[in-house]
Amino acid sequence: MSSYNQPNNPLSNFKGLYVLIAIAILSIFLFSKTFVKIDAGYAGLVFHTFGNGIEEDEPPLTQGLKFIAPWNDVVHYEIRRQEVNPQMTVLSSNLLDIKLDVSVFYRPSESDLGSLELKWGKDYPKKTVEPSIRSITREIIAKYLPEEINTTKRDLIEGEIEDKLRQKLEENYVYLEDFLIRNIELPENLRESIEKKLQQEQESLEYEFRIQKAEKEADRKRIEAQGIQDFQNIVAKSITPQLLKWKGIEATEVLSQSDNAKVVVIGSGSDGLPLILGGQ
Repeated sequence: MSSYNQPNNPLSNFKGLYVLIAIAILSIFLFSKTFVKIDAGYAGLVFHTFGNGIEEDEPPLTQGLKFIAPWNDVVHYEIRRQEVNPQMTVLSSNLLDIKLDVSVFYRPSESDLGSLELKWGKDYPKKTVEPSIRSITREIIAKYLPEEINTTKRDLIEGEIEDKLRQKLEENYVYLEDFLIRNIELPENLRESIEKKLQQEQESLEYEFRIQKAEKEADRKRIEAQGIQDFQNIVAKSITPQLLKWKGIEATEVLSQSDNAKVVVIGSGSDGLPLILGGQ
């Protein structure tokens, strides 16, 4: 009996290849959906496709390669320090326009990322950070005069804005790290007026300093003159005729003992002191 071999069907071979390719593609897809990489400086929120979406109390995924169900998704959040530099025009207490450039450094609260995502989403800087900066800055600046903003109370104003802004952002799951006023631009006529006032104050202080210096110098000279006068009075009272005679006798005795030729005439000087005549 002869056997009958059916010829290979090329179509069935292609089908098997298609199946293998499909399985490979599906495996790659499932692998890419199952393992998620969280970069350094980021955290991830798992979106449960067949659940309640983002779960507010679920801890976020930290950096590294993480395993999730392939039907879920991950929302990535940058948790590093970030910066925004808004420019704004605000009104002072006397209703003058003040232009401000500020720098604000912030970061989202990692433990509250679920709440942040549900309330504001990833676009939270434009929805809550920047509006809060503008609102609070306008509110605080409106209490001060322009010359106070740019000079004597600048540090106080910065601190006041920072404290209130920190409280506001923390209510919205964001940490404020620093607030800085980089530049203050006053109206030109006001700036010239303030500069002139400061110059006059400086000149007044310099004039007062010169007066104080002159007064101290006069006091010094007065004390010095009084001291000289007191010394002269003391010396004048201590010099008596008897003292002068005694000093004259002492001087005569010293000279008489020297090797120089001299003639001593006893009692021939004024006031009865010896008279000494030199050799030449």
